[in-house]
Amino acid sequence: MSLVDRPCRDLQPALPPALAVTLFCLGLLLAAGAARAEPVGQSLPAPVPGTTAAVYHASAAARDEAPPSLCLQAPLRPDGPPPPGWSATPSLVPAFSRVQGRPAVFLPIADGTDLYGTGEVAGGLRRNRTRTVAWNTDAYGWQRGELSLYQSHPWVLAVRRDGTAYGVIADTPERCLIDLNQGIRFEAAGPEFAVIVVEGPTPQHVVRALGALTGTMPLPPRWALGYHQCRYSYTPDDRVREIAEGFRKRAIPCDVIWLDIDYMDGFRCFTVDTNAFPDLRGLDGELQAQGFRTVAIIDPGIKLEDGYHVFDSGAALDAWVQTPRGKPYEGAVWPGNCVFPDFTIDRVRAWWGGLYGQFLSLGIDGIWNDMNEPAVFNVDGHTMPATNVHRADPDLGGTGTHARFHNVYGMLMSQATYEGVAAARPQQRPFVLTRASHLGGQRWAATWTGDNTASWDHLDMSLAMVLNLGLSGQPLSGPDIGGFVGAGDGPLFARWMGVGALLPFARGHTGKGNIDKEPWSFGREVENTCRLALQRRSRLLPYLYTLAREASLTGLPIARPLFFADPADPALRDMDDAFLLGDDLLVVANVKPGPRDPAAPLPPLSRGAWTEISLVDGDQADPDLPRLFLREGAALPLGPLVQWSDEKPLDEIELLVNPDAAGRAVGSLYEDAGDGPGYRDQACRLTRFTYEAGKSTAVVVEGEWPAGDWRVTTRAVGGR
Repeated sequence: MSLVDRPCRDLQPALPPALAVTLFCLGLLLAAGAARAEPVGQSLPAPVPGTTAAVYHASAAARDEAPPSLCLQAPLRPDGPPPPGWSATPSLVPAFSRVQGRPAVFLPIADGTDLYGTGEVAGGLRRNRTRTVAWNTDAYGWQRGELSLYQSHPWVLAVRRDGTAYGVIADTPERCLIDLNQGIRFEAAGPEFAVIVVEGPTPQHVVRALGALTGTMPLPPRWALGYHQCRYSYTPDDRVREIAEGFRKRAIPCDVIWLDIDYMDGFRCFTVDTNAFPDLRGLDGELQAQGFRTVAIIDPGIKLEDGYHVFDSGAALDAWVQTPRGKPYEGAVWPGNCVFPDFTIDRVRAWWGGLYGQFLSLGIDGIWNDMNEPAVFNVDGHTMPATNVHRADPDLGGTGTHARFHNVYGMLMSQATYEGVAAARPQQRPFVLTRASHLGGQRWAATWTGDNTASWDHLDMSLAMVLNLGLSGQPLSGPDIGGFVGAGDGPLFARWMGVGALLPFARGHTGKGNIDKEPWSFGREVENTCRLALQRRSRLLPYLYTLAREASLTGLPIARPLFFADPADPALRDMDDAFLLGDDLLVVANVKPGPRDPAAPLPPLSRGAWTEISLVDGDQADPDLPRLFLREGAALPLGPLVQWSDEKPLDEIELLVNPDAAGRAVGSLYEDAGDGPGYRDQACRLTRFTYEAGKSTAVVVEGEWPAGDWRVTTRAVGGR
């Protein structure tokens, strides 16, 4: 039985390295003995300037019979033969084969090449000599080395010794083994799949090309970049009020409070338990008056119950995923026996999206799509059978089994949700968070790293996971701060909040029956650390929003690996206890138990001088907070300290500058209304700040808003 066929839980523990190599070589020998048609390669228009790209198929027949891509934002338009020189050793031309009847592809790598990406994976940043199985899995309490988590990204970024880079997409939604033990190897179930290769002078070029091919995230509302507080579950309504009051009376910044499944009537989606929440609309109004937004969970499992409006309307539409016998598939989830919308059908996605209009009228601001692998409780593998049938539209390839559409089920649910929210509230930007997704899913939803554990190992892994998601096209992600499973303790929570408050998506969350995990739950000392951590995020909101806008345009991640600062420096390739926010801010975290070693060496960033900075009074003295460093030549715009993102207009800016040897520093600030579509019609501005000769100037370089009416103060750091 192939690795690709076996249930993901059966793939653990990983094979010993020697045995893995033996099996890999045996597979190649088996493949070499099979007669193969000549592979076909075609060049593609450069996804971004400075890159070259090509698509390869196993044969002309495979090319002609290829189903539509489920990860690309638009069909490919080949325009000639493959780029010249790609067949040199090591080749960028993939070798196609079959392993135990399954299509497989292999690309060798040169010595000194480091591999990254593969999406949401449990382990370190560098992915060399690892294996991942792309098969969306409800992986509650996952651990290091787990082969399958909640998302599938059949994509590898390769960085050569000299800092040049290339990326490889296996364009298949099927269960797919990504084996990086001896090079780059994909083995997938299903039909022959296309392989897309992109080469560029830097990893940044290649990641931008990935964004051009698979799409970039929509610009989120500004409040989504604030801090979010969640648990399973805050109920009844007075408990929600208590949480909101806890933040405001303690002056701990927070933008969003989340509602998990206990707000529903019997876990029926799009309903409210009126005993626990007798006036949800009124509660949301109270929260908004205090500066809070509300995000509510919606799952795909719809209770099979006549008289329940979602079931009745879906049944009338014939909306459900079917069994091979043509009956609606039934499986157990939170409400009991459920049916599941078939999101591969456009009319079903439109129906699902239409359910949000009335629901959002309760005052809900954002939507959380959970359990959408899809998770099913009462079956082996914890998901619906691979033999189930999806009656997909022709543009998705037509009718097929769940084996083909499993990995994109959550992504298509996100699409339906995003489009429904956008239609219901055209003057507001949707914010959708999804647990399950696929390469390209960033076009509709942010994500988090699932049901992690309150342990130092999970804190350590959270950085690498966010970085690899960013390198796989998903810029807006973060972990459950403090850990979802298990209690943890005060020192772990303080350290995790310090790091998590600097990641793109910052949400504290924990499970039912667990201890309280609000910022004040572990005593005064931890509360003070959490306050400082979230005050830092508050001051960085203008910079984070500027980076989010850049990500929405280019696909570049918000949190970036250190090797982005110098891709040719091998010392930076596997560092995952430090990262960059944009190009200008270096974050050095302590993710191990025990106090920070004041003598610990800083990351060996060889280009330029990085100067340690403070954002709020007392942050540098707190040993549980990461150290922050500003790049030489950078000007960092900081906002005022606020309790929520829209508490006051951005009329005060502190420009934190680290002048270079010539006494100069440059930075940018993006602004718009913070919500709504006006920015698409140039109701925005991008301002470039320049510091020189002890003076700062501001010039609007993009957008039609007038120059900002700020009160700007300048603070210079650094020794030059």
